[in-house]
Amino acid sequence: MKKLLLLGGSSYLIPAIKSAQDLGVYVITCDYLPDNIAHKYSDEYHNVSIVDKEAVLKLAKELKVDGVMSFATDPGVVVASYVATELGLPTSPYKSIEILQNKGKFRKFLEENNFNVPKSETYKTYDEAVKNIEKFEFPIIVKPVDSAGSKGVTRVDDLKTFKSAFEYALKYSVSGEVIVEEFIEKSGFSTDTDSFSVDGELVFCSFNNQWFDEKADNPYTPSAYTWPSTMDIKMQNELESELQRLIKLLNMKSSIYNIETRIGKNGKSYIMECTPRAGGNRLAEILKLATGQDIITASVKASLGMEIDRLTKPKYNGFWGELILHSNESGVFQELIINENVKDSIVEVDLWISKGDFVKSFTGANETVGTVIINCKTKEELERIIKNSQELIKVSVK
Repeated sequence: MKKLLLLGGSSYLIPAIKSAQDLGVYVITCDYLPDNIAHKYSDEYHNVSIVDKEAVLKLAKELKVDGVMSFATDPGVVVASYVATELGLPTSPYKSIEILQNKGKFRKFLEENNFNVPKSETYKTYDEAVKNIEKFEFPIIVKPVDSAGSKGVTRVDDLKTFKSAFEYALKYSVSGEVIVEEFIEKSGFSTDTDSFSVDGELVFCSFNNQWFDEKADNPYTPSAYTWPSTMDIKMQNELESELQRLIKLLNMKSSIYNIETRIGKNGKSYIMECTPRAGGNRLAEILKLATGQDIITASVKASLGMEIDRLTKPKYNGFWGELILHSNESGVFQELIINENVKDSIVEVDLWISKGDFVKSFTGANETVGTVIINCKTKEELERIIKNSQELIKVSVK
């Protein structure tokens, strides 16, 4: 029986655990939080921090695992590749994973290889950053080089708020580095969804519409997604070609990717992120429902060196959406109120809290309280629900 070591323990790992077990694989999870929900589904758990690469390597050696994966857990991606590399297990090049997982290194790589890329610089201190602020025009984006879920991200419109934004980003950076970059004003929707390469070939490339709640404390945290994308097909093809070029340049192998892109008002297409892990908002699960293609199982097979079932360009069965349930104010959760008029369009409600639980306002993906999956016959009906979601599917707090 093959053994798979999965780093992390959040609910996002559960589909990968189930897919592996369906393949007859013995699943081991690890992190430093034994009460995390995914550990209830795995076959074995070990209390080892997923950011301690030597401790994870030692554990993997002792357990004689056949694969290591950090499926939808950003902090473990580099460690998983390091351990797999040390043990000769399936992975893409460690140096390439490091580039993709660090926003500063990624921007530099894009620039050196003639991709469209925002002007950016990485800094360790505010004093260093403010000395060079004249090279940027406001607005700018300030964010940690190595955090996920939009944590620590701020748009800065003038010098008055630059210091507080820099310190806020620094608080969320594991490496103690902050990236300052040009703000690319988008045309239409940005996109944030999962894709997959097999032996370096981008065989499954998806785009969607990424929605934001302008009333949230952090308006840069995605609040909903819809498929398929309304982006111009010509621009989708251009981005897919550039993503394929990126994957080849980095010598990536078989991997899932969470990819964020946008079209600027300047008419240029931008790859904003391309992280070699599944997205944290159940994106791969919805893609399986919407297209019938299973990139979750493909990820498990890739990490174990197993043959991957054929994947093709996605074709969508109707119009699909996902709401990221959240509250725009902190308080005690009362109930989830769903309007009768939208119940027929709801495929699944996954609520992570109970009455009486304290809910924080929406400052990042870590304050998500659940998800709702929606399927509609028309784009117009889906967009109506998403646009009015705060009234139609309401998280009630006191």
